[in-house]
Amino acid sequence: MFNKTLTLLAGFAAAALAPALAPAQQAPASPHTLTGNVGLFSQYIFRGLTQTNKEPALQGGFDYSHASGFYAGTWASNISWLRDGGAYNAGGSLEWDFYGGYKGSIGKTEVTYDIGLLYYWYPGDVTPGCALGAVACPRANTTEIYGALGWKWFTLKYSHSIDKKTFGVPNSRGTYYLDLTASVPLGNSGFTAIAHWGKQKYDGQIPGLALSNDTLFSYEDWKIGLSYALPKDFTIGVFYTDTSGANPLAYGSVAEGGAFPRNIAKGTGTVYIQKTF
Repeated sequence: MFNKTLTLLAGFAAAALAPALAPAQQAPASPHTLTGNVGLFSQYIFRGLTQTNKEPALQGGFDYSHASGFYAGTWASNISWLRDGGAYNAGGSLEWDFYGGYKGSIGKTEVTYDIGLLYYWYPGDVTPGCALGAVACPRANTTEIYGALGWKWFTLKYSHSIDKKTFGVPNSRGTYYLDLTASVPLGNSGFTAIAHWGKQKYDGQIPGLALSNDTLFSYEDWKIGLSYALPKDFTIGVFYTDTSGANPLAYGSVAEGGAFPRNIAKGTGTVYIQKTF
């Protein structure tokens, strides 16, 4: 009888301790992700053109993504090209972007897709009397829709302006940018090689000008670079960019017949340090 009592007590004790001894259950992963980034660049290059007259740029943004594939974000950088070229007489020192879209993969393949909408906001006041042909200079605010396909290290992206004043160029709805980029990790070294080619093709004609938007503003650009991943989510990098076919009337210095202190489409090198969090 005594032995039976001990056996029963041991059984009750084991049952009581079982929940405490069971493996801890992991909480389900959140479908929401929020990340940020900040970087210091020796200059801001956008589609092959220096946006800061080869002066430093502080850039950063935030991105939200959902497990379903939907995402949204914002990003900003200082600029100077609107003031340098005389288009803005106040403000014109900030580019602030807002975007959102959907991304995923095609079936069980390694091919990815990304579609979305991007708005470039350039706060400031247009210079009174500024004109392109017979049209007053508009604000540079621009809206693009985009679509991209990716495979391993390669991405092909098409951006299409739905604005009639793409980056301050009147009557330019239908302008597009084609971007082919490769980012190739170099083994386990922490280095990544980057190569890019782009084509900026403007559409339309500015009233009062004999030259089309295509002749004045279209060009191609390319980039080669190298980045290195540091501890604590820091990255350092260097790249060189240049353009071909850029008309100096649109992108050149005052001495070349353009509007800028120096040719913003000239080949140039950039170094940077960036952190994600």
